Amino acid sequence: MEPKPSGRRELTKAQNRETILAAARQVFAQLGLAGATVRDVIRATPLASGTFYNYFKSKEEVYQALRDEVALRLRPRLREARAGADSAETFLAQSFRAFFQFVAENHQPSAEPERLRMDSPEVLAGFAELKQDIEEAQARGVLPPADAASLTAALVGVAFELAERIKAGADVEEMTLFATQLFLGGMNALSKA
Repeated sequence: MEPKPSGRRELTKAQNRETILAAARQVFAQLGLAGATVRDVIRATPLASGTFYNYFKSKEEVYQALRDEVALRLRPRLREARAGADSAETFLAQSFRAFFQFVAENHQPSAEPERLRMDSPEVLAGFAELKQDIEEAQARGVLPPADAASLTAALVGVAFELAERIKAGADVEEMTLFATQLFLGGMNALSKA
């Protein structure tokens, strides 16, 4: 979290940035990233047009700032969900459930599918935290020994793809059970469900 601004100038800067982000959330939800322009975002604020460029270079940059805010809110929930796991099933189910619930609670229908840039610092930090949690769970015997980087990539891939189903209305618990069973037993476990 960023420290609270102390002076009047810092407070104004923080307020302007938040005004732009709030307007962008609204504009992107209505028009989608591809359909929106910087001008649309500026028009949705009481700020002068040049003010936008004091904070962001493009609509893509403001969009990524919004995505990074999401990652900052999500990461502590995921770490907490994984922290108390005492079995592979608990580790997986709590991880998937926390992620899917967050997606369901925070998804706003928009004019186009929203995809997260996977290379932003906040998203990469979340992946690093997952890998660290996997390694710690392996050290405690909660997860079997396996390549932690590959397991991280597989978990992330499945979670992000199934999150698209959550956005389309799929049930959080059904997706959690599906993903957990898939990882616990592979395709064989799914055929027995």
